[in-house]
Amino acid sequence: MSAVADTHAHHDDHGHHPAGILRWIMTTNHKDIGTMYLWFSFAMFMVGGTMALVIRAELFQPGLQIVNPDFFNQMTTLHGLIMVFGAIMPAFVGFANWQIPMMIGAPDMAFPRLNNWSFWLLPPAATLLVVSLFVPGGAAGAGWTLYAPLTVQMGPGMDLTIFAVHLLGMSSILGSINIITTVLNMRAPGMTLMKMPLFCWTWLITAYLLVAVMPVLAGAVTMTLTDRHFGTTFFNAAGGGDPVLYQHIFWFFGHPEVYIIAIPAFGVVSQVIPAFSRKPLFGYSSMVYATASIAILSFIVWAHHMYTVGMPLEAQLYFMYATMLIAIPTGVKVFNWLATMWKGSLTFETPMLFAIGFLFLFTMGGFSGLVLALTAVDVQMHDTYYVVAHFHYVMVAGALFSAFAGVYFWLPKWTGRMYDEKLGKIHFWLSMIFFNLAFFVQHFLGIAGMPRRIPDYSPVFAEFNMISSIGAFGFGLSQLLLVYNVVKTIHGGRKAPARPWDGADTLEWTHLPSPAPYHSFETPPTVR
Repeated sequence: MSAVADTHAHHDDHGHHPAGILRWIMTTNHKDIGTMYLWFSFAMFMVGGTMALVIRAELFQPGLQIVNPDFFNQMTTLHGLIMVFGAIMPAFVGFANWQIPMMIGAPDMAFPRLNNWSFWLLPPAATLLVVSLFVPGGAAGAGWTLYAPLTVQMGPGMDLTIFAVHLLGMSSILGSINIITTVLNMRAPGMTLMKMPLFCWTWLITAYLLVAVMPVLAGAVTMTLTDRHFGTTFFNAAGGGDPVLYQHIFWFFGHPEVYIIAIPAFGVVSQVIPAFSRKPLFGYSSMVYATASIAILSFIVWAHHMYTVGMPLEAQLYFMYATMLIAIPTGVKVFNWLATMWKGSLTFETPMLFAIGFLFLFTMGGFSGLVLALTAVDVQMHDTYYVVAHFHYVMVAGALFSAFAGVYFWLPKWTGRMYDEKLGKIHFWLSMIFFNLAFFVQHFLGIAGMPRRIPDYSPVFAEFNMISSIGAFGFGLSQLLLVYNVVKTIHGGRKAPARPWDGADTLEWTHLPSPAPYHSFETPPTVR
């Protein structure tokens, strides 16, 4: 009850509210905190994106032209860490903060002050990551996976990175505890778990994943820290340790992490597609079970990132089959989304375009993942640009496109104003075209054998790299349209109607005052 009392105390109107910047620092309101998560995530998206553009500028043609190899490595490391922990994860936590209490009929999150603290751990962590660039020896140039033994020999930038990872992990764990407690204890009377919006389900499952694996990452970086400063030899073969142990610990975190990013994206898409199909989600309970299956299976496939470390054949076969198994519940989800659209009264506003873009590109990323699951193939593809292409199809086209869909979908609810639909559609098409330009050709580079994380390469790869770099710059610049559209909406968009997506212009019931009637959609809807 104290949590609820805390919430109500926040809403009393006796003039005790801090104003200005203090309001944001001290807020316990889930909407304010959701807003801060979203803006923070966008800022980090721009920082991480700028680093990606440094990488692509260097790779525009063969030879070393813009940055030195050390700085190039630092860019790849920080681009990965900032995009995963600073951009994508906080974006979905922002959605969770905004939407979950409203979707389950709760007055706020279960622990409003803990919620505030979860957010305010992020800016210091992000600052540490960026500052690590400027200390002697620079940031950890070890790749975002921070593999030992590289990390044990790095300069003090590595210590800042380790500390940042700890803070980011704390933020995730606290936020997850908050989400689990809110969803399990604060649903409106009569809302059973199987009646919740699917977005709440995906976040409940994601929160359990985070609580399970973030401490594992903390363990890995703490062992690295003690190897660096306290004379332990966890990852040093000379002292009886094993560098491959680091990879096992890291990927036991790292594979569920992929689904920590993807599962909330599934949740957003599962809200958007039914809304613009004018139909309930097809196969709700199978969606819940498929999501839970994906989460459980994600714990038993980690070593498919490690086929080249010298595992016994039996282990390689096991990880290959277990990985291919994940394709089944994922296939169920894709089938259900398509079945939801089948015979619906579809309209293609910006959120729906991004959701369909997600569906198309995420499925492609899934197929290239299936290719990489095959041990014999992966041994050839490992650490080439094929892998880079695969995970960007899953992360950018998967997570980021669904995040864009969520922003456009809920913006009228958040701001009370409608965004510029035409600008939104231009943003979608530019993103879609440039994304594929940037990453599709990387499959060919990988098949041809170009290794990742290198600043220089053979001239035979020049054309594809040039296309990829042009695509990357186009994709990066087209995101400025999103900023412009959001700011324009907040400051002067037209007022949103009470139910902004009911009256899509192509439907014949738009002039009716009541919401759209439910139909089997076997026959065209008629006005009653």
